[in-house]
Amino acid sequence: MKKLLMASAALAMLGAAVPAAANHHEKHGAAMTDATLQAILDHERRADDKARDVYRLPAETLSFFGVKPGQTVVEYGPGGGWYTRVLAPYLAASGQYIAINADSSDSSFPDRAREARTKGWPESFPEAAAKWTGVDTSKILAFESDEMPDDMKGKVDRILIFRSLHGMLNGNRADSELRALRDMLADDGMVGIVQHRAKKDASYAMSNGSKGYLKQASVVALFELNGFELVSESEINANPADKSDYERGVWTLPPVLASGDTDKAKYQAIGESDRMTLLFKKRP
Repeated sequence: MKKLLMASAALAMLGAAVPAAANHHEKHGAAMTDATLQAILDHERRADDKARDVYRLPAETLSFFGVKPGQTVVEYGPGGGWYTRVLAPYLAASGQYIAINADSSDSSFPDRAREARTKGWPESFPEAAAKWTGVDTSKILAFESDEMPDDMKGKVDRILIFRSLHGMLNGNRADSELRALRDMLADDGMVGIVQHRAKKDASYAMSNGSKGYLKQASVVALFELNGFELVSESEINANPADKSDYERGVWTLPPVLASGDTDKAKYQAIGESDRMTLLFKKRP
């Protein structure tokens, strides 16, 4: 069933104060001591991924979200699979990893090849993820958000959305996607968010998602509008060196470095973006 798209008016709401950011390069809180997770993080298949651990802090982030091996966990918009290469092996033995992409039925495509790739993603992604991780394809499920089987709805323990909320908003589908994700959650299920963070006094142009950044208060308001309640917030992924005001948006910073060699050393010194880390539960 197709859902009506609502304008995400939450972005226009006034921002509440965001807690002072901790040093991005410090170790935040107690690291997860899970030996299985640590072995996955240290595995050679992550040789190219490890350089970003200092910015993404996967062990601390998953610990804050309460992700455990026996859970059913949805990763929304897995993209190139950076977190998939952690989550799928971690959940394989006793849990279930599920990748979810946005409903593409109302999307327009520049050509038939792009349309075929997008619509064939639920079939192609498990095979790609199995090659990345060594996990059997039977333990890697993938659906568009409107195609989750009814018998799986209400059974998801955690939904994780890493740096994808601005994409939802830019595509005018935030409300419909969040409502679809809410239907997937178990009664005690939660949603973990990591998102590029705009300054609390940022202009609309710098905080409406088009630059990749959103105000933390606006994200909280958006989730409240769609049936969620904030449980906890963390500065695990904070980076106070990020000014969040670049003409080319968040993509100015690593890893994209949208300005090329112009001020490259400066942006590399800043590192990846300042990010909010939020945990929500669904309201009855």
